[in-house]
Amino acid sequence: MTAATVEAPTRAHTERRAPSAARRRLLTVGLYAVSVLVGVGVWQLMAMAYGSSLVASPGETLSAAGDLARDGTLTNSIIASSRRILIGWALGLVVGVPAGLIIGQVPVVRHILEPYIEFFRFIPPVAFVTLAVVWLGIGETSKVVLIFYTAVFIVILNTSAGVLAVNENRLRAAASLGASRRQVLQRIVLPSTVPYIITGARLAMGNSFLTIVSAEIVASQVGLGSLIWTSRNYGRIDWVFVGIITLGILGFVFDRVLRIVASRVLHRYGVKQ
Repeated sequence: MTAATVEAPTRAHTERRAPSAARRRLLTVGLYAVSVLVGVGVWQLMAMAYGSSLVASPGETLSAAGDLARDGTLTNSIIASSRRILIGWALGLVVGVPAGLIIGQVPVVRHILEPYIEFFRFIPPVAFVTLAVVWLGIGETSKVVLIFYTAVFIVILNTSAGVLAVNENRLRAAASLGASRRQVLQRIVLPSTVPYIITGARLAMGNSFLTIVSAEIVASQVGLGSLIWTSRNYGRIDWVFVGIITLGILGFVFDRVLRIVASRVLHRYGVKQ
């Protein structure tokens, strides 16, 4: 059998796989489009059934979004909320990942900190909104701290769970081969914990969106939460729908970007999704 004979099936197999991947992507896009159209249709039927005083129609919401975008209200709200979420969430990762690694590896630290983590993680951030405003003022700091509070415990718990889930035999084998604690952390613990960290990051991002609304309602003049609350005071249901839908779209985009970054990180560490 010649090399050309061997190469021909391989090339044909590759050419068959490429259209298959393209079809899968096209099918995914098509399903997304159908899902969105069905959702908009149900939304329109609800608006027709209950009236615009209770449910703004897709057309009314789109028109209101255009008005808010033209005067800068919507753009400023998106930028303000996004900045607060990203800063607080990033701080939660920066603190939560190292803390989770330490808690998972050092039993003494875990036993000392566990009561505090278990206590505070059951107190919702909205309970601290008033205290945050009193202690930190109505500026950006109070909102960022609330987002940080939301994110950090989720990241710590997921990271420490990943560390504790590492196969003990692998740790013993590395130690018997003379690996230092730092080498064990870099070569075994961290790669095994990456999927848990990514899951924690995604969960923390979702909860950050829940917190930003309550934080901005109480102490903010700009932001999507403030937009929703102000719209309610003025009786503008269409503006309320704009704020809610914008939050959903923004969260969807953030999570998609995070998933793309996560897939590359997992690929780098050789972790199969």
